[in-house]
Amino acid sequence: MRRLESELRAELGRFGPAAGIAALLESWPAAVGDAIARNAWPARVARDGTLIVHTKDSVWAFELTQRVEEIRERLGADAPTKLRFIAGPVPEPAAEAASDTPRDVLRPGPEELAQAEALAASIDDENLRKMVAKAAALSLAKAAADRSLW
Repeated sequence: MRRLESELRAELGRFGPAAGIAALLESWPAAVGDAIARNAWPARVARDGTLIVHTKDSVWAFELTQRVEEIRERLGADAPTKLRFIAGPVPEPAAEAASDTPRDVLRPGPEELAQAEALAASIDDENLRKMVAKAAALSLAKAAADRSLW
């Protein structure tokens, strides 16, 4: 079996500065730390080699702009020539991280199920009727749970 790494790097090199985004995405969380990685994420590499990083809001963009040199140092060999921080979409944390905190699963009771079925009864398409009834039952159960004191 032959290794394709050198050929793959050569082929990706045809894309110019954007070819290095994969290495940046991989090293970003470890280089900048958990707090910054949750609030800022590399979005793209511009034609001039500037790494455009989306932040949750303009406050994060301003703060990280003040720390450009520190972040470039932390990125080491993967560091782009320039960094630019702008407010934009940041990926949500992985589902694994969110599953650390247990949540109560909301289950509609017989009353909500019956009310939901009555609401969806006029829908002719069976699959659509079932989906609407399920969504309505969950919505009714959530509304009931939100009214509780606990």
